[in-house]
Amino acid sequence: MRVLPLCLLALSLTGCSLLQKPYQPVTPIEKSTQAEPARAKPAAHPAPVKLYTDAAELVSKPFRDLGEVFGDDCQSSTQDSPPNIATARKRMQIRASGMKANAVLLHKCEIVSSAQGCYRQAICQGSALKVSN
Repeated sequence: MRVLPLCLLALSLTGCSLLQKPYQPVTPIEKSTQAEPARAKPAAHPAPVKLYTDAAELVSKPFRDLGEVFGDDCQSSTQDSPPNIATARKRMQIRASGMKANAVLLHKCEIVSSAQGCYRQAICQGSALKVSN
């Protein structure tokens, strides 16, 4: 009974050695046939978005409201770093930049603990604005 597994092992190893192909060295590809590597575009940086905290600052400036924007920072569990209002504010400005806005009027920032999927969450809301000079 002990001989059967040994025979099967020897037979399987012999079978695997017969499947090997003879060694052939790898030849390098000629440089002329290689395609030019695609050059990556430089990362587009979002345009700077000014943050207004008081609507009185906009009284003398003509502007157009582009819509509501928000930013958030989530603390997934109690072991994660706490949510940061500055990060939520920065994300709001980045979203406003994506809407081609050059300013944001901040409505409110707060930290909530009843957010879905987050232990605690910092949320900032505002209006994306296109301020004319």
